[in-house]
Amino acid sequence: MLIDTHTHLDDTRFDGDRDTMIDRARQAGIEAFVTIGCDLATSRSAVALADQHPDVFASIGVHPHEARYVDDAWYSEFRRLAQHRKVVAYGEIGLDYHYNHSSPQSQRQRFREQIQLARELRLPLIIHTREAQEDTITILKEEKAAEIGGVFHCFSGDAWLAKDALDLGFYLSFSGILTFQNAAMLRDIAKQAPLDRVLVETDCPYLTPVPHRGKRNEPAFVQHVAKQLAAIRPDLSYEDIEHTTSANAKRLFKIP
Repeated sequence: MLIDTHTHLDDTRFDGDRDTMIDRARQAGIEAFVTIGCDLATSRSAVALADQHPDVFASIGVHPHEARYVDDAWYSEFRRLAQHRKVVAYGEIGLDYHYNHSSPQSQRQRFREQIQLARELRLPLIIHTREAQEDTITILKEEKAAEIGGVFHCFSGDAWLAKDALDLGFYLSFSGILTFQNAAMLRDIAKQAPLDRVLVETDCPYLTPVPHRGKRNEPAFVQHVAKQLAAIRPDLSYEDIEHTTSANAKRLFKIP
C-alpha cells in the first residue's frame, strides 16, 4: 500500500469523476491521500474533502504564487481550519522565483509568517521552492523550521538542496518527474537519499509520470513513482518502497 502525499483532489479537472478516480486509486493500492491547500479557498476545499473520505487528509496554507492576495485575516481562518482532526500539515508554502506571480518580497514575507503560524499550530511544513534555494533554506533556518520539520515536495533540486533539506531534518518527496527521460540527476539524488526520509507523490493533476505522459495525472499513478524508486535502488524491492515510504508519511503527518 502507498500514500500519495501530495494531491490537488479539489482541482476542477476532477469534477466529472472525482469519487471514481479516488476509488480507482484505492483499487491500485493507495491507502491514503493528502490533498493540498494553496490559498484560503483551496484550503477549505481540502478540509471538506478530508471530511468526506476516511482516507483523505488535508493541508492548509498559501502557495507562493498567491502570496500577494493574502489578507492578515486569513490567518485567523487557518487557525480555525487547523483544529480539524484531519489537517496534518501546513503548506504548500515557499518561494518561486521562476514565475514571480507574486513579488519576491511579498513571497518572503508571507513565507516567514506562515512558518511562524505552522510552528504555533505544531504542523509540519510542505515546501515549494523553485529557483530560490538559498533564500528558502535561509528563511527556514532563521524561522527555526527544523522544530516542526516537513517535506520538500516534488523535489527536483540539485544535490546541494537535497543536503540542505536533509540537514534541516526535512523529507524529500519524489513525483512523476523521477520517471522523465531527462531526470538522470534527480534519479541519482533519489538513489542516495536516506530511505527513511523519502516520500512519494503525484502532485496530481500535474506532472503525470511515464507511461501516462500526456494524460491527466491521478493518485493511482503514484505506483509508477514507487516503481521507479525501486528500479534505481536495486537493493530494495517494490514492496520495500511501499512499506517504507508509507511508514515515513504516517510518521511525518501523524496519519493513523
